[in-house]
Amino acid sequence: MRLLKETKSLCPECLKVVPAQVYEEDGKVYITKCCEDHGEQTEIYWSDYQAYLRAEKYANEGVRMENPRTKRKLGCPLDCGICDQHKSTTTLGIIDVTNRCNLRCPICFAHAGASGILYEPTLKQIREMMENLMANEPVWTPALQISGGEPTVREDLPEILEMAHEVGFVHVEVNSNGIKMAESPEYCRELKEAGMDTVYLQFDGVTPEPYLVARGFNLFPIKKRVIENLRSIGFRAAVLVPVLVKGVNDNQVGDIIQFAIDNKDVVRAVNFQPVSITGRVNKDQREKMRITIPELMHGVEEQTGGFIKASDWYPVPTVAPLSKFMNQAKNSCFVDFSAHPHCGMATYLYFEGDDIQPLTRIIDVDRLLESLRKATELMEKGKTMQSKLEIAFNVIRNIRFGALSKYLTDVIRYSNYRSLNDIHHSMIMIGSMHFMDPYNYDLERVQRCVIHYATPDGRIIPFCSYNIFHRKEVEQKFGRPIKPEELTPLYDVESLLAKIKAEEERAQTENPVAVAEPDAKGKD
Repeated sequence: MRLLKETKSLCPECLKVVPAQVYEEDGKVYITKCCEDHGEQTEIYWSDYQAYLRAEKYANEGVRMENPRTKRKLGCPLDCGICDQHKSTTTLGIIDVTNRCNLRCPICFAHAGASGILYEPTLKQIREMMENLMANEPVWTPALQISGGEPTVREDLPEILEMAHEVGFVHVEVNSNGIKMAESPEYCRELKEAGMDTVYLQFDGVTPEPYLVARGFNLFPIKKRVIENLRSIGFRAAVLVPVLVKGVNDNQVGDIIQFAIDNKDVVRAVNFQPVSITGRVNKDQREKMRITIPELMHGVEEQTGGFIKASDWYPVPTVAPLSKFMNQAKNSCFVDFSAHPHCGMATYLYFEGDDIQPLTRIIDVDRLLESLRKATELMEKGKTMQSKLEIAFNVIRNIRFGALSKYLTDVIRYSNYRSLNDIHHSMIMIGSMHFMDPYNYDLERVQRCVIHYATPDGRIIPFCSYNIFHRKEVEQKFGRPIKPEELTPLYDVESLLAKIKAEEERAQTENPVAVAEPDAKGKD
């Protein structure tokens, strides 16, 4: 056993904060902790020690929030609000606009039927939460996710989207199961025109089985219809979000990526979320379900035939040198993506026409990052022109000629969110964020969290502490007991599926088309 670090974690029985150790054994990384009342618990942390070390090399603590909203009283993670122990600012803000939902998914923790509480902030409260996120100093919050529950059950969702842009967010996404978007292109268009920049679409696989296990229905035809409806209105920014459970859909990661490639005119990213285990689950059951980020990375390499390799993935804070360069170039403060290096990993697929390949085949990532560091140092010394020449030379030297050189040059030249948006629309991100549960909880990760919930009482709470400690408290404080008649009815999924099937059969009869199956690299 090799000790890697001392930290703090949670007792999964009583949720008390307890001392913990992260250690390596037999090439894997574990976290172990001991509660005086409930004994010792050990859990897998990362399944690949070498990948753990590689990710750690890109750690970046980043900029702290200068205006924390709460004071230290009980200690992390109970003082979240954010208190002065937090080491990162907000990259993505989240506002739950309802906890009602039109599904009753077995794995869900956030719907009114499960809690017995109706939590649905008023438009005034939502605006106040938005303004609170925008008030972060020194780095304001550029991106907002409208979440729930199911946000589309609110009839005023378009008004909420308009409000978000009015307040100043440059990117607003809707986290959705897609059912209402599958009903008609018109509703998709209404949300797009109101300011929806991205659909964060629940997407568990490309066969019926994962949906039957996780959602209770085969929702795959509905997901495909959402993509078709978005395509019909010219919407180009869907993110597929599979909750990954071992033995349920981990054998489909390659097929899910292929689906994204086949629909690259609409899909901008796949964001795998390894399951967070809630409730009391014994060790054998957890091991059957648990999947870590390195297992996903190796699974993708195997299932894509080596097209995407485990070595193509980089941790979230890898991009810190780009943020620092943009900060210096514009004398401003951009988000620095300073998440803990073991929270998430990602890679990009770049495409020009029908040619698509991992970005790491085109760019020497580490050389470009080093070039950005040098250029930033030169600007700090007042040598701006020399800095630009340094970057321009390395763009030419390290990147294959083509549109990507132009996109990156624009990022360097303009250093704004618009140029970043342009380059994102020439790629598909393949990523993963592993949100913690009481079994694998690490307070170091919580203190570096960059995804934060805003709440009606003026707090801003890290994702992994909100869902374990604070969600119930917030919903009880600002919600009320729900009456049976107030519950959003379970959607008539079967009728929508029958409608989609009938329309597809009619279209096939009227215009039969032979479709060639693409290979693992997205080419015919």
